[in-house]
Amino acid sequence: MPSAAAIDEFLATVRFDADGLVPAIAQAREGGEVLMMAWMNRESLIETLTTGRVTYWSRSRRQLWRKGDTSGHIQVLHELRVDCDGDTLLAIVDQTGAACHTGARTCFFRKADETGLVAAETFSPCGHEH
Repeated sequence: MPSAAAIDEFLATVRFDADGLVPAIAQAREGGEVLMMAWMNRESLIETLTTGRVTYWSRSRRQLWRKGDTSGHIQVLHELRVDCDGDTLLAIVDQTGAACHTGARTCFFRKADETGLVAAETFSPCGHEH
């Protein structure tokens, strides 16, 4: 776990929006698949860094949301990155079970094509469609 000084240094780079939130993208460590996007506030970010369990802020419930506490589909933090502007986080995680509340592995299981909204193919770690 990072030291308090390391956490403070990381937090100093994060630009929270007017509501005190920052978008966080979860990416699978194995294969690099983008799993989901959710919001973090300062408290959830500190909890994530100190416990290693990815914790978000639920805007609808107005409370911390530790991924997997009710579903069992937990995210264990491998690495947390901040982008060049400080306004988006990337959580590289080990995902247990589905990341999406629908039961899908990823929240990004639909795409737009010439016929409309369709199921997206899955991608292998090498980037080829299945």
